Amino acid sequence: MNTAPILVLTTGGTIDKQYFDALSEYQISDSMIGPMLEIARVAAPYRIASLMGKDSLELTDQDRGQIRAAVEEAAESRIVITHGTDTMAQTAQALAGVEGKTIVLVGALAPARFAESDASFNLGMAFATVQAAPPGIYITMNGTVFDGLNVRKDRERGTFVAL
Repeated sequence: MNTAPILVLTTGGTIDKQYFDALSEYQISDSMIGPMLEIARVAAPYRIASLMGKDSLELTDQDRGQIRAAVEEAAESRIVITHGTDTMAQTAQALAGVEGKTIVLVGALAPARFAESDASFNLGMAFATVQAAPPGIYITMNGTVFDGLNVRKDRERGTFVAL
């Protein structure tokens, strides 16, 4: 088994949102990824780096360029990127052509702070995929590993579908 460290890049999205009663809206808060990995007792070596804390609908081409640069410059060849689900497929496309790295984008349809969130399961899928899959770009959502360059979010069904 490969024991090289995994890089986790956090970018925001629903997975890291928190509900503030006074504002009656969700906002990106401190990342839950570190605590989630600790609770899950992840034994694989990993490093977490926060790139930004944005809703994916607010990501720009410049932000996607920053994500790509972080991936290309990383010493690690296995990378998990936490990301909002609305534009996750766009960011996967922006990573097309990155050579020699296994990149897995992951998010949640409900904040990790919610008891009935899909966040922990999706993050677990991402960690398994980044360790087992060959170099390429993947999205792990809804209990499925998708080719990151051939997938879209179906907003009506609240799921991802292969193209």
